[in-house]
Amino acid sequence: MNETRYYKVAGHVFSVTVDGNAADSQGGFFAKYMDNYEPFVIPGSACPGLDPGTRNQTFALSVHPFAAFDYTEEIRQEDEGQTIICGHRLAGESVFEFLLRDISTGTLICSNGYREARLLMGRAAQDLRLQKFALNNSLMVLYALATAGLGTALFHSAVVSYKGRGYMFLGKSGTGKSTHARLWLKHIEGSELMNDDNPVVRFFDDGNDGAPRAVVYGSPWSGKTPCYRNVQAPVGGIVLLSQAPYNKIVRLVGVQAYAALVTSISGKRWDKSVADGLHATENALAKHVPVWHLECLPDEAAAKLCSENVAGRG
Repeated sequence: MNETRYYKVAGHVFSVTVDGNAADSQGGFFAKYMDNYEPFVIPGSACPGLDPGTRNQTFALSVHPFAAFDYTEEIRQEDEGQTIICGHRLAGESVFEFLLRDISTGTLICSNGYREARLLMGRAAQDLRLQKFALNNSLMVLYALATAGLGTALFHSAVVSYKGRGYMFLGKSGTGKSTHARLWLKHIEGSELMNDDNPVVRFFDDGNDGAPRAVVYGSPWSGKTPCYRNVQAPVGGIVLLSQAPYNKIVRLVGVQAYAALVTSISGKRWDKSVADGLHATENALAKHVPVWHLECLPDEAAAKLCSENVAGRG
């Protein structure tokens, strides 16, 4: 018997349906494999007319047992033992295969502009770690692509809240985003961690005073530090980090601000519809949100210098 649950992340509703024949689908599939999504669960009755695949949600994912099929590879991305192979099928479907240490954990097949997709679990689907890896990657990819044209961006970033606003820390892997966030938590009284790796940002043109606004949200995805909080805050500032033997911060504007954002936002850039949507969001953020570059040491002084400039802490 199939089972469906609904979720809302940054205002976007999506569903996950588990095929009754999928590996380990009985005995608490959602509690066992999707516990990090629990803070984002909504009842179907909360949004009248919700059904998998309907127009009332941003996308719908169904989970099925492993099945072999052919596709054409376009590009692959590798990072710390994790590989995503991107491709397509003749039917016009986009394909994403997720590998962890060269083990295929699952294959995502997307159609209808990323609004509908099915996940075929890998042969080792009974492995908790591999199954979670496949589900998380599938939902992150779907979310990033399905919302790209909706003023939404899934960031690779750590984010803290302070005095009612969210402050985001960007940078390449290993730059120290999580470390800098922890320094804020330790040394900037009143700061709290919203998400450690994958927050969502939405840009709106309907501010109460008529001014555009950006809001950052917690998500079910948070990297190595578990932090799955259903929280939100207006974006107070975005800080690009880089390691240095000193602490120095400068404000970025125009093209510099735009460039600082692009590499930290997830998306299929070679798909024009996705690229156009992300460009509009990135351009709006660069124009209306303060963006900074912090060259820093991993110390208390760096956190205080950053907070004093981006959050006005005296």
